[in-house]
Amino acid sequence: MREARESGPVLSRRSILMAAPALLGSLHAACAQEGWPPVFEAGRSQFTVVRPRTLMPQLRLQDIGGRDIVVTAKPGRITLVNFWATWCAACRLDLPTLASLVGSRPDRLDIVAICTDTKDLRKIRSFLGGLAVPNLACYVDAYGAAAEASSAMFSLVGMPITYLVGASGRVEGYIAGAPDWLSPAGARLLQFYREQG
Repeated sequence: MREARESGPVLSRRSILMAAPALLGSLHAACAQEGWPPVFEAGRSQFTVVRPRTLMPQLRLQDIGGRDIVVTAKPGRITLVNFWATWCAACRLDLPTLASLVGSRPDRLDIVAICTDTKDLRKIRSFLGGLAVPNLACYVDAYGAAAEASSAMFSLVGMPITYLVGASGRVEGYIAGAPDWLSPAGARLLQFYREQG
């Protein structure tokens, strides 16, 4: 015995697909009004908000010259904490984009790029020497501080991965892969967090 169908409008697949862009646009607008950041995507990943928001810890690192340094989030500034590796093909795209971002948007933005796979400064300098990253602050996790922080708040769910720390010093979210931070969507995301501070 067949059940009687509910009466009402039947939507075709075509009508649903035609309506999808408008529905997504209104959803994005509603999210923006609720305080959610704009959509920012890279390949198969997108910027993911993390909750609860935790303060970025101080990270004891070495620069690529071998000098010890403590990296912290600076009040009133956005910090992008990027984790990369010398074996990572996508990192060869990501690091130059971050270096270009430093040059194009220095206002209220700091970038910390941390090598996660080796402490061999010669190998790291060789890797970076083949890239256009002269003004990018690159560091080595010589003391395990970033690794310790990554287990607590910087989950390394992909490589490369970049965490955005807001002007309040709290980790807001992350994106894996090599996103185009210089794109309009990247600029909107950074602007959103500048205005939150």
